[in-house]
Amino acid sequence: MTNLRVNEIFCSIQGESAFAGKPCVFVRTTGCPLRCTWCDTEYAFAEGTDMELEEVVVAALSYDIPVIEVTGGEPLAQDASLELLKDLCDCGKSVLLETSGALPIARVDDRVHIVMDIKCPGSGMEDRNLWENLEHLKETDEIKFVIAGREDYEYATHVIAKFGLDDICEVIISPVIGRVDGKDVAQWMLEDKLPARFQLQLHKLIWPPDARGV
Repeated sequence: MTNLRVNEIFCSIQGESAFAGKPCVFVRTTGCPLRCTWCDTEYAFAEGTDMELEEVVVAALSYDIPVIEVTGGEPLAQDASLELLKDLCDCGKSVLLETSGALPIARVDDRVHIVMDIKCPGSGMEDRNLWENLEHLKETDEIKFVIAGREDYEYATHVIAKFGLDDICEVIISPVIGRVDGKDVAQWMLEDKLPARFQLQLHKLIWPPDARGV
């Protein structure tokens, strides 16, 4: 049997990505090799339950929702996540993967909608960006920069231009709530005519920022 260590499975409103605002089932895996300074899911570093892959699929399907996201933690830290993503696609679901960009995405099923971070200096994990992942992104995928301040914004604009990221797929700029004013980030983007989408974390505007299971 293939097992996966899972932190939680729940249904909520998708707060980010092109699917923002849609009902979504979240499968949050346990464990992450990164320690971003602004991480909002530290409880997923170790807390979790070992589940057979079939159990995870059944639990995710039980909500009867067409969109399912596998998130973390870092899902790709567990090889079983690759099989889970495939199985969920085989069930006819729209499947999203939220990943840090620090682990290879080459083996992810092509049907999966990948939302991949590029870590900025404010995360403390800038040196963990796996740049070869850019070669494996599809036009339908998304790249996300989490912005904690002006330095992060400048870094993002540099990387977008250097790699022509807007020609690869959609680019998201996401301010860290409580660390930088979203109005400032929006104004910077307007001034620079940045080829990216500004996005707040919708779920944190609906529920308390530290709420679990939402």
